[in-house]
Amino acid sequence: MKISISYPPLDNSPGVPLLAQNRQFQWFDNPTYIYPIVPATAATLLKRAGHDVFWDDGIAEGLDYGAWLRRLRSERPEVVAIETKTPVVKRHWEIIRELKGGAPGGWNPVVVLMGDHVTALPAESMERSPVDFVLTGGDYDMLLASLAGHLADGSAALEPGVWLRDRGEVRSTGRFTLDHDLKGLPRIDRDLTRWELYSRRNGNFKRLPGTYIMAGRDCWWGRCSFCSWTTLYPKFRVRSPEDVLDEVGELIERYGVKEIMDDTGSFPTGGWLREFCRGMIERGYDRKVIIDCNMRFGALKAADYALMKKAGFRLLLFGLESASQATLDRLDKGVELADVEESLRHARSAGLYPHITIMFGYPWETCDEAMETIKYGRRLLKKGLAWTVQATVVIPYPGTPLYEYCRDEGLLKTADWDAYDMRGAVMEAPHDAGDMQGMVRKIYSTAFSPEFIARRFLAMRDLDDLRYLLRASTKVLGHLTDFKARGRGAAG
Repeated sequence: MKISISYPPLDNSPGVPLLAQNRQFQWFDNPTYIYPIVPATAATLLKRAGHDVFWDDGIAEGLDYGAWLRRLRSERPEVVAIETKTPVVKRHWEIIRELKGGAPGGWNPVVVLMGDHVTALPAESMERSPVDFVLTGGDYDMLLASLAGHLADGSAALEPGVWLRDRGEVRSTGRFTLDHDLKGLPRIDRDLTRWELYSRRNGNFKRLPGTYIMAGRDCWWGRCSFCSWTTLYPKFRVRSPEDVLDEVGELIERYGVKEIMDDTGSFPTGGWLREFCRGMIERGYDRKVIIDCNMRFGALKAADYALMKKAGFRLLLFGLESASQATLDRLDKGVELADVEESLRHARSAGLYPHITIMFGYPWETCDEAMETIKYGRRLLKKGLAWTVQATVVIPYPGTPLYEYCRDEGLLKTADWDAYDMRGAVMEAPHDAGDMQGMVRKIYSTAFSPEFIARRFLAMRDLDDLRYLLRASTKVLGHLTDFKARGRGAAG
């Protein structure tokens, strides 16, 4: 059976959609392409099962919609699987209607949707589009492989978590489970999934080419009320340190990768982390590749950061989100502000580079409270405690506790999913969309302060540092454009 894993281009859009492998969605003027681990694992599983797999990322390839559709029709896959997210789900419904509407030669593929939005609202897509199957939960790689076996010869029963049409009726096989063994997954076939498309246009990578891995699914904290991936992964699972080390070795030796971002929601800590770091050092990988990862404030001691530096780690991504302890508590972040600067100091003292994320637009925060977050973030950046920053507008994605809170309190301004793209206000808040976008721009503008620039130039040691600084500067300029005032209302 021929199966495509597809990311259709979206013409007449306000930018490039940051869709694959993302917990949040944005349109980017200066795009970043992130290698999608779970769909790539799906492709690998399908190929191992004997299916003909077509990796079809029209977005990363820079195709327009017409060229993408012509190519897909010429390939004629029997199954088209599409990862979707809230701000583009309506566009994907339109595309599904076109795919299912008939084509020259009678091509009529089975279409599958997967991702966090359809996990939260599976019946919606079944009702509002002619999609054939919806896969819920974060193990949609294994669900897709199981579905393909079922479609090919009926040899595999449909697993829990699948929505389908059965004799004209929509039904479900039950709630998804996360009982698949990550340790049994094959090594991702990166040639099949065209890893090079995602290896250079990424603002996190200092050395190129770079790529992504995931040591676990997804976050050992797993309670942040705004995170859409808590819908996909209500339970945390992790691969063995040895398995991840073997993957790192393959990426170094076979593909010449210079930097690896582990995109587990929170990188494993404790004995797992120490075993992994010792393995990096013993195998000599610390001298061949840089490792980046997501981390939580207060999770590590000074000795842990020092060991990570010795093992080849560079960039650590911390979710700050707000300088208000009350907001952090309402988000169920499990973070104390008192731990923030201590963690950053330990990381910087070890020679690591902390990246912080900040969000604006909480319905309970006043403008003054939001301004305190701006001041705090700018201070961390100017002092060199935080090395880089990502600032966004908070969005209440369906399925998250934040969405349920806003829905129950009457705080949602619109149910038009197109508007959930950070370009307008979708929650009632003391400040409007223009204020929020201005706050984001103010954080990013710190990159042009003399103190910030001086620190970056003093930290440069080689040509990689200079190239990274130049790439980062273009990304910052792109973000300033991404969040420019657009005069758009909530419903767009």
